[in-house]
Amino acid sequence: MTMFVFTFVLLLGNVLKAVLPLLVNRQATFGLFLEAVGLLIPFVWAFALPMAMLTATLLVFGRFSADQELTAMRASGISVVSLIMPVLLLSLLLCGVSALVNLELAPRCRVAYKNLLFRVGAELSSAQLPEGRFIKEHPGYIFYVEKNRNQVLQNVIVIQLPQKSNTATTTIQSPRGQYRVDAANGQIILELFDARYVIMSDGEGFPGFTTNLTITLEPKLARPARKRTGLGEMTFNELKAELRELEEQITAPLLPRPESEGSREGVERDLKKQLGDLTSPVRVQLHRQLAFSFACFGFTLVGIPLGIRVHRRETNVGVAVALVLVLIYYSFLHLGQSLAARPEYAPHLIVWLPNFIFQAVGVVLLWRADRGG
Repeated sequence: MTMFVFTFVLLLGNVLKAVLPLLVNRQATFGLFLEAVGLLIPFVWAFALPMAMLTATLLVFGRFSADQELTAMRASGISVVSLIMPVLLLSLLLCGVSALVNLELAPRCRVAYKNLLFRVGAELSSAQLPEGRFIKEHPGYIFYVEKNRNQVLQNVIVIQLPQKSNTATTTIQSPRGQYRVDAANGQIILELFDARYVIMSDGEGFPGFTTNLTITLEPKLARPARKRTGLGEMTFNELKAELRELEEQITAPLLPRPESEGSREGVERDLKKQLGDLTSPVRVQLHRQLAFSFACFGFTLVGIPLGIRVHRRETNVGVAVALVLVLIYYSFLHLGQSLAARPEYAPHLIVWLPNFIFQAVGVVLLWRADRGG
């Protein structure tokens, strides 16, 4: 139930911000809305799964302690460790599920979701190229389209305005055209056929004709698409490949030459520092994905004794404690990512700290709970 609640809450934030307005304005179909939600689910699962495991643990063992079941268990000679063993095994199983989501599914679905938003923005670009009026939203161009029918254009006028490096003004007239989406590069490609143009420069006109003219536009509604996948949207294998590529590009031109021993050591130190500076963000993201995969186990270890100590059956108390612990955990992750460009602080190890802290505190508290402390 907590998994369902957290998934719904996290989905709601993303859907309300990007997808739901398109559906309400009838700019997207219900099928596309469901596709977007389906792509978002694995992405939010990366966060919802550890939070749900922690909250469920706090609620179950808080109620267990409040109803005096812990006292009955001890009176029957059953230790806390033997009681919680199935829960710990479940948390380890969920760590494997989290690893699959964090290392593979979530990054791929995130990229697919952004490409979907770009495609929707491009398909809605008729709002950017509406028929029957001059469009000035695209920098450097003024457009006029007489008719726009499902990306097929008729009687198009394009005025290419002077730029800093080019003072000429070009007017293009085309009886027909079309545009297509280049989702990989985040662009809309406008093609004009049988176009006549006039280049005005220094008061003189130079006419011309071309059977096919291509103009590349940056779509206003498709900003989420990127020309290159960011580190946070790469799978684990893609991050490893990115790390190897960076190391090869840096080491190739800076291999130390067999001169004096002192110069060799100096070059090696410089090379090591340069490698650390440039590859640190990739390493931080690699370790973050791995460390976050073990969050379920750390949350379970600390959640069980805290639930017993809180000794409350109210749901709101358990949820409040869970949110505080999640905030503490994510603060370390954000700290590591904020120091990604500072390899001297070992940010790739900072992202592991919450796991070590939670597991160590959980073991101590479990030991005390088993002893009746």
